[in-house]
Amino acid sequence: MQALLITIQWISDKLKYIGAACLAGMTFLTCADVLGRYLGHPIFGSVEIVGFMSILSVGLALPYTHQEKGHIGVEIITQMLSKRTQLIIDVITGIVALVIFSLVTWRMLIYAQTMKDSGEVSMNLEFPEYIIIYALSFCFLIFSATLAREVFQNCLKLKKD
Repeated sequence: MQALLITIQWISDKLKYIGAACLAGMTFLTCADVLGRYLGHPIFGSVEIVGFMSILSVGLALPYTHQEKGHIGVEIITQMLSKRTQLIIDVITGIVALVIFSLVTWRMLIYAQTMKDSGEVSMNLEFPEYIIIYALSFCFLIFSATLAREVFQNCLKLKKD
């Protein structure tokens, strides 16, 4: 079990770096395209590439952001509750989130396969869009695994108390 948790952590760390590279790539590509437009030679397909990288940067950052508690949370009321009650709330919301994102992952895999079967490609570059959808569904799979790990750890904390 510990090996699985370490593997999830390792993958999450690698996804974080790939997401950062996508973010930097978006910046450089946008700057190069703006400069190219000014000089009369814009980069063909730059809008599509930036769109793909923005989708990937968000998906790739999800597991790490959740692990670091970087998402917005409203804790005005829950912080006044006991630690045990806060853990119970965390377990319940974690389970609900796990169910929702597991369903999202499953449906995205089906959607990617549908896009692959239909031969859908992007407008300018004719890049197969299903590849991006598969990559995003993998990100959601790792995010779901991160949620499951957190629920498991919170359940162990509850059992200790």
